[in-house]
Amino acid sequence: MTCRRTDTDRYGRMVAVCTEEGGDINAWMVAEGWAVAYTRYSRDYAGLEARAKAAGSKIWSGAFVMPWEWRRGQRVVETRPPRDARRTGCDIKGNINRRGDRIYHLPAAHSYARTRIDEGEGERWFCSEEEARQAGWRRSGR
Repeated sequence: MTCRRTDTDRYGRMVAVCTEEGGDINAWMVAEGWAVAYTRYSRDYAGLEARAKAAGSKIWSGAFVMPWEWRRGQRVVETRPPRDARRTGCDIKGNINRRGDRIYHLPAAHSYARTRIDEGEGERWFCSEEEARQAGWRRSGR
């Protein structure tokens, strides 16, 4: 494998095109859905990314946050129960507030619609109030 420097990013890191036996590894990774086209430095792979995204390949098969957005704090937020939870009626939202309190919200609750669940932050869905209470969560005040 060989890599040819094409630029240097603002942190002094090398931006390069890597090849193996004449094949562009960067292009392969983007086309297969294993990587994103970093268009800040080149638009060479933008079309490959668009096709991989349209096909729902690898990283594009679900919700995905671009790496530069992730570093700025953006996260995937689940706004409704997962498909299998909706089917079984597991629609109670287990939310963690800024103080760290674990609060569950019933579908008829005042703040249910605006409550977002981020399972990556420990929030979750419950199938019953009993399940939520046994897990240590309390019912919302409204």
